[in-house]
Amino acid sequence: MPIKLCVFDAYGTLFDVSAAARHAAQEPGGEALARHWPRLAEDWRRKQLEYTWLRSLMGRHADFRTVTAEALDWALEAAGLSGDLHPRLMALYDRLDAYPEVPGMLAALKARGLATAILSNGTPAMLAGAVGHAAIGGLLDDCLSVEAVGIFKPDPRVYALAPLRFGCTPAEVLFVSSNGWDVAGAGSFGFTTVWVNRAGLPQDRLPSRPDHMLPDLSGLPALLETP
Repeated sequence: MPIKLCVFDAYGTLFDVSAAARHAAQEPGGEALARHWPRLAEDWRRKQLEYTWLRSLMGRHADFRTVTAEALDWALEAAGLSGDLHPRLMALYDRLDAYPEVPGMLAALKARGLATAILSNGTPAMLAGAVGHAAIGGLLDDCLSVEAVGIFKPDPRVYALAPLRFGCTPAEVLFVSSNGWDVAGAGSFGFTTVWVNRAGLPQDRLPSRPDHMLPDLSGLPALLETP
């Protein structure tokens, strides 16, 4: 069945999750972060994801902004950095940089007549901020948030939001993520999947391996042209 809808994870796939810590370190007064920002960014992201999974298992949902703030508190303490950095880092997270190839890639998909959407753990407000900062709103048909179902990925109820919104079957959806666990969840739901493996990592040992793998998003339009 031909692909009608391309669905993208947001954080780490379209938007660079390390950008907030990197930019804060480069700002005047950011000297305290100069040596620590790579570890801070890595710890922040790891704890953010861990908290989404653990909250889902415990049945204790909180929105992604809350989880992101709690993960940042942990990462700052682990790095021995002041909590005074928290407000600035959270503000920068609301306007993360998109990866350079994202606008051109989305424009190429729209030119082919494909619907495009984000399906993310992020809150609607967080996604609106990131999309607006990247100026890609005109290239997306919708931004879908897990807040509609009150549980985080990889719960199947999250992936069901996309075919429900666009009136298509799972087989007509191409799901694109930089997170191997997210790809596994989407593939288990029935989507065709693309893993954007920017770091050259080994595949996760999970059910439903990715159907395709790319080093970045620039090759996605050509992938869709392949018979």
